Amino acid sequence: MSTPTPADRHTWQVPLSETLLWQGRRHPWCVVIPVINEGERIQRLLARMAQLRIADIADIVIVDGGSTDSSLELPALEAQGVRGLLLKRGPGKLSAQLRCAYAFALDQGYEGIVTIDGNDKDDPEAIPRFIDALRDGVDFVQASRFIAGGIAENTPPLRDLAIRLIHAPALSLSSGFRWTDTTQGFRAYSRRLLLSPGLALFREVFLEYELLAYLSHRSPRLGFKCVELATTRRYPPGEVPTKISAFRGNIKVLKTLVLACTGSYNPPKK
Repeated sequence: MSTPTPADRHTWQVPLSETLLWQGRRHPWCVVIPVINEGERIQRLLARMAQLRIADIADIVIVDGGSTDSSLELPALEAQGVRGLLLKRGPGKLSAQLRCAYAFALDQGYEGIVTIDGNDKDDPEAIPRFIDALRDGVDFVQASRFIAGGIAENTPPLRDLAIRLIHAPALSLSSGFRWTDTTQGFRAYSRRLLLSPGLALFREVFLEYELLAYLSHRSPRLGFKCVELATTRRYPPGEVPTKISAFRGNIKVLKTLVLACTGSYNPPKK
């Protein structure tokens, strides 16, 4: 197992966080769920994961960005098999939450991490297949609703077109790997990838939504083994559960895409 040296760990830039629940590592793999004010959606996702007995093969760790909706009561989480709850105290959005969770998971010795959004759009039945891929030596597993066997329901038309015609083609061209579904966070990463100095994930430049596009661009270029697996992503009718605003947020997504594809987030050369 690759392990960060004390000198490497000292250089990691990880937002201030608090561990509200930790029951220890049981499995080689963990499922990280980033949330903020997901209300009933996170409860539904956890219930589905409990039905699938995900906790029997991977430890479930939630990283909260500062929820105020009382959706993360500890007794309810423990009853659904959650082993860890982290609360990000420092600044930032999704990428900052993920840095908190990835640093925690690596410190605990996990061999690989699956991430799934807490808004219950993704079907967690794919999680065992993600773990199988990691066990078989894959470094980066990306969920895709657009490949054979995948299902996309109620995806907003403009978002569908933007992914198919702009986001995925741009990252495919820049990375040298043919991606089809690059904006969603249902993914898995090996420990080897997360610790790579060539990626240098633990930097403050990853504050909002930069980390997802950066990993899709940089990982194939560094020679990591990447695959897409068919999954199901369902948007509820008449509702778009997302933290990205319609106009300003989408402009930021496009700006982030350009910066990722041009290597602007790459670590400085030594």
